[in-house]
Amino acid sequence: MIAIVIDDAGIDRQRSLQAMTLKGPLTFAFLPYAHDLAAQTAAAYASGHELIVHLPMEPDDGLADPGPNALMTGLDHGEILRRLRWGLARFDGYVGVSNHMGSGFTADSSAMRTVMTELKARGLLFLDSRTTRESVAVRIARDLGVPHAERNVFLDNEVAPEAVRARLAELEQVARQDGFAVGIGHLHDVTLAELARWLPEVEGRGFALVPISAIVRRQRPAD
Repeated sequence: MIAIVIDDAGIDRQRSLQAMTLKGPLTFAFLPYAHDLAAQTAAAYASGHELIVHLPMEPDDGLADPGPNALMTGLDHGEILRRLRWGLARFDGYVGVSNHMGSGFTADSSAMRTVMTELKARGLLFLDSRTTRESVAVRIARDLGVPHAERNVFLDNEVAPEAVRARLAELEQVARQDGFAVGIGHLHDVTLAELARWLPEVEGRGFALVPISAIVRRQRPAD
């Protein structure tokens, strides 16, 4: 099983719509501060794709801007909840959330426990984008019983056709070894072109394209 997650959806409407035409099911991670989210997310859902909220979170690079209403470690419990609930109210039909940036926030146990407790109460999953090796997200999700998954491969840290093809091959290798794999890509022209080539072929090599919720269920069969 392979899940492909398209990060940062919603800001670039043209490329977001282009990605929706790709063979799926894919998982679209929409930034909550994008415009016209009701229409964009409805279009993705109607195209057979799954939705998650791509929550902006504090990076460990002070120069990087995660965007408005980002979850920050310096905020108190109430303000983290207010911003989290704002993001969760921006559109409907999603199965969970993932972190946009977040190398600082996902490494903070107290902050992540606040987020995970809210997700648990709402029955939502958490996809850890793994923007840092110091992330505690999966550990806290396990502790609290929050359905979760984590990224195995970033498809386009290097935005070049041969590099994306190599990462897709790596993703297949992980899926063969572990039974499932999660790849995250972005709305780069190169990424979309390589996915358009790869997606129609991959099932013929014995893989099943699935939404992220199927990977979560694969890890939690009792649910």
